[in-house]
Amino acid sequence: MQKNDKINLLMYLKKINLYSISKIGLTLKSFIMTKKELVNAIAADAGLSIKDAGKALNSFVGAFGKSMKKGERIQLPGLGTFKVDKRSARVVRNPRTGAKLNVPAKKVVKFKAAPALNKGL
Repeated sequence: MQKNDKINLLMYLKKINLYSISKIGLTLKSFIMTKKELVNAIAADAGLSIKDAGKALNSFVGAFGKSMKKGERIQLPGLGTFKVDKRSARVVRNPRTGAKLNVPAKKVVKFKAAPALNKGL
């Protein structure tokens, strides 16, 4: 299955009509912000150079990752709260074969949006 086929299938499952999206002039790239676009937006908004904005974003991502690995909770007003949660081990069933599989316990990052963010959507 090609990458575009997977994207089309995902859009179909989420009941997003690709024809109507293309009809109004949007593409799938319209829904995805890349790191480069984010750095450019930070630079424009904060009045920084693109290089400095890139360093700031890389620093934020590094600090964020270290905090998550330590299991700390990160609260960003206006955006939301990130926390590390434990997912217990469980037994699942393969729908195609019916075979039971053991899924080990692991830690996952959970996000709860702030009311201001939900209101703005």
